[in-house]
Amino acid sequence: MSLAIVKPFARPGVRRFGRVNWRGVWTLYVKEVMRFAKLWPQTVFAPVTTALLFLAIFALAIGRTRAEVAGLGFTTFLAPGLIMMQVLQNAFVNTSSSLMVAKMQGNIVDLLMPPLSPSELTSAISLGGLTRGLIVALAVGLVILPFVHLGIAHVWAALYFAAAGALLMAILGILGGIWADKFDHLAAINNFAIMPLAFLSGTFYSVRDLPAPAFEVAQFNPFFHLIDGFRYGITGHADGDVLLGAAILLAIDAALFVLAWHLFRIGWRLKA
Repeated sequence: MSLAIVKPFARPGVRRFGRVNWRGVWTLYVKEVMRFAKLWPQTVFAPVTTALLFLAIFALAIGRTRAEVAGLGFTTFLAPGLIMMQVLQNAFVNTSSSLMVAKMQGNIVDLLMPPLSPSELTSAISLGGLTRGLIVALAVGLVILPFVHLGIAHVWAALYFAAAGALLMAILGILGGIWADKFDHLAAINNFAIMPLAFLSGTFYSVRDLPAPAFEVAQFNPFFHLIDGFRYGITGHADGDVLLGAAILLAIDAALFVLAWHLFRIGWRLKA
């Protein structure tokens, strides 16, 4: 009778993913999407309601006395800005809350332990925020369409600036979620940075109506380029240089992505 030779120290097979762990990225992305999809009354319906309230208030309070803005009906001018505001806020909330909840519940390790590189983590989480932002944009646009005369003047601009804005805020949400220790910190970012920049970006008015120094200052507000470019895609009107704005947003998105990648790589405020 022969005895089988057992190698007690045989090395188990090593699973290899190649240059990109596509399955891991897809799984994390789906997880991020399912987070807000399961709570659609809060994550999709609520932004639609907020946009409708803004539209109703401004249309009733100002719309009757101000017939046109930059050659457009007031509500037509206003609608793209309202849509983009909801995109920006919801993309930020999606990624920041995901990381904040994981840190507070102590299961952030479940995000860091899987075989995902820092770039894969950043990509999957930010794409989840981008998806929520675009879904919110579509929902708000469809709901306000019966009340406002809207079209698509430049498809590429509408898609590009909506995606660039959602991605910018999604990555900012990652940075905020990594930095914050509690939800009050995220609220401070929203109250003292995001909301002021959004309200001063030409959402409710044309920056061309501002005095020359204020108009020049507005060019340094990235939210101005987001809303102006998206409004150009919807109505065909722009207060600034659309191509310059597109280039600026591409550079900002790339820089923020690199910063988020670096923070994941070093585990700043994530690893005990």
